[in-house]
Amino acid sequence: MSGGVIVGADKLARCPWAGSAPEYIEYHDKEWGRPLKGDDALFERVCLEAFQSGLSWLTILRKRPAFRSAFAGFAIAEVAEFGEKDVERLLADPGIVRNRAKILASIGNARAAAALSGGLSDLIWSYAPDPDTAAAPGADEQIPAVTDASTALAKALKRAGFSFVGPTTCYALMQACGLVNDHLADCHARAR
Repeated sequence: MSGGVIVGADKLARCPWAGSAPEYIEYHDKEWGRPLKGDDALFERVCLEAFQSGLSWLTILRKRPAFRSAFAGFAIAEVAEFGEKDVERLLADPGIVRNRAKILASIGNARAAAALSGGLSDLIWSYAPDPDTAAAPGADEQIPAVTDASTALAKALKRAGFSFVGPTTCYALMQACGLVNDHLADCHARAR
């Protein structure tokens, strides 16, 4: 079966996407697929997934420290207060992806997150599927790009005023934040 695990120089089996760069290995081993909660932490991931749209995730990982600095550590309350001067500052920042629509979406999403009565973390995690119903994928081609849950989450976020949160982006968010465990069955990080 193609798309199965790869074994790195350290003799650890990993999901095949994780082997092309040291940043991918660290992200795969320490973050991806691990449950992440907290409004600001999940807001960061929503923003980064939106910025990734159309780009390599490696680009985003390499720019992540600059994103954190530029976006006030992704503190929802602070980003929600960003104005036109901040937009211009962000558009001039070579450390981040300088896309006006994505910058405006991040600011708008902070405002939408700040207005949620139950918080962003609770909203996102309310769409986590039952972990006992999911079989461990044996190969990449067994992992969907969109699910009913990611489609429902995208609709809920859009109703709450979020943008750049389509079903595919929401599924990537669900994978990254541990709502689903898409580490391959033979991946060393699957059981963590």
